[in-house]
Formats: sequence, structure tokens, C-alpha cells
Amino acid sequence: MKLPATTVRFALAALTVLASLGAHADQLADMKARGTLVCGTLTTTEPLGFQDPQTRQIVGFDVDMCAAIAKHMGLKLEHKGLSIEQRIPELSTGRVDLVSAALGYTKERAQQVAFTAAHYQVPIRVMVKKSAGIDSFAKLADKRVSAVKSATTEIFARRGLPKTEIVTYQDGPSAYLALMQDKVDGFSTSHTAGLRYLAESKGEAVFINDSLAWEPTALGVKKDEPALLAAVNKTLEDMEKAGEIDTLWTKWYGPNTRFAFAREKKLTPISTFAQ
Repeated sequence: MKLPATTVRFALAALTVLASLGAHADQLADMKARGTLVCGTLTTTEPLGFQDPQTRQIVGFDVDMCAAIAKHMGLKLEHKGLSIEQRIPELSTGRVDLVSAALGYTKERAQQVAFTAAHYQVPIRVMVKKSAGIDSFAKLADKRVSAVKSATTEIFARRGLPKTEIVTYQDGPSAYLALMQDKVDGFSTSHTAGLRYLAESKGEAVFINDSLAWEPTALGVKKDEPALLAAVNKTLEDMEKAGEIDTLWTKWYGPNTRFAFAREKKLTPISTFAQ
């Protein structure tokens, strides 16, 4: 029996709607169904995410944040190492559920991924060799400054040092090495990441006593996943109230570490910076 044309059109429309709903699955529901949280971190930035020389495992503040969030959500952590360039693409394609990888908030990035509340804020600094006598940004005019390609440290260096040539490298160690080998005159880095390199320089490098910007750092989730974003934000709020974030920060940045950097600014809604 041949069905009326209107019935056929209705059935086809219903199938289209169902297909579109299936294509936009709820990522939080998927995570709960499989029982894991896939969380991406950097792997070459101490103490955020780096390889422990003894265990060969990737450890650090960001790794511990991933583990704590997974535990709060009743999920098993599946850690994934990422480069700076991979952070946003891996989120956008859904290959990771969450990124905890020195992800500084910018309005441009907010067009691509969703940001949680900022769990810490750090100044963006420029490191120079002490022997160079460069003590201001003005003295970097017509000189060269290294930065990690696609990182906010590159963005802020280009904005704050318009008369300086910005030379990009694939990762922090390479950008730092360029400074120490006199290939560049300065190195744009976040204060937290830069503390590692100051320690490695054994007094040979210093920060210029000024900042290019004060950067809010947050966790990233895929765009248009409101349930997941809300769940991670709720977890961060619970961790903040319980003092867990401070405890992790003290473990990696506290006075008994070689970094000794205080977490002055606490959990702050990302809307504060989106004005």
C-alpha cells in the first residue's frame, strides 16, 4: 500500500530531527556512560605537566587537577598529553573532555571553546639575561623576544612589544634555550612557567620588573556542552571551598618548592574577564 505523500514527508522530517539529536550527544552523559574523564595536559612545562625523571610518568599541578576533578565526578581519569597547539583542536573535536593546560582566557579563544571559572591568574613576564642590562620593555625595542607559538605569551608579547621582533618556538624549553644561547634578547613567559627556567638558569636570567598582562587561567571544555561546563564549574567551586585547589597549588608552587609562588587570586567567574 502506498503511503500518502504528507505521511512520507512527516516521517522523513522526524528521522532528520532524530539524526540531528543523535549527532549532538551530551558529552557529560557519554562520560558517565563510559566511566572516564579524558583530560589533557601539557607534558613539558614544569610544574604544570612534565615527565617525572624517576617514574617517567607525566605529573604536575594540572595532572593533579584532572585527577581531583575526575574523582569528584565519580569517574576514572584517562590522561592525555598535549602540545600547546593541540589544546583547542583536541577539545573542539571531542578527543578530550577537558583541558587543564595553562589555558589562558582570551575573547578570541572563547569563540572556539568554553572556559570554566578561572582557578588562578598569573602575570605574563619577559625574562632576560642579567648581564644584558635590560631592565624595561623600552630597552627591548628593535631586539628579539622568543615565545611559544600560538600561546597567549606570544599574543601578549606582540601587543605589548610592538617595536620588538617576536620569534616563536614550538615549546617553552626551546624558547628559553634561544635566550640562553643568545639567539634572542628576551623570553615571553607566564610567571608560573618562567619560575622553572629562572631556577635552571642558576642566577643568569631575571624577569624584567613589569608585566605584559595579567592572565586568567581556566579549564577548557568543548563549546555548546552546557551540562559538562556546569558540572566542572560546580566541582571547582566545591574544591575551592574545601581548600583542595590551594592544597594542590602548595604542593607544586608552595614555599617549600623551588618556585615559591603564591596563589593570590582565587576561583573567579570567567564572565568577570569577558566584559
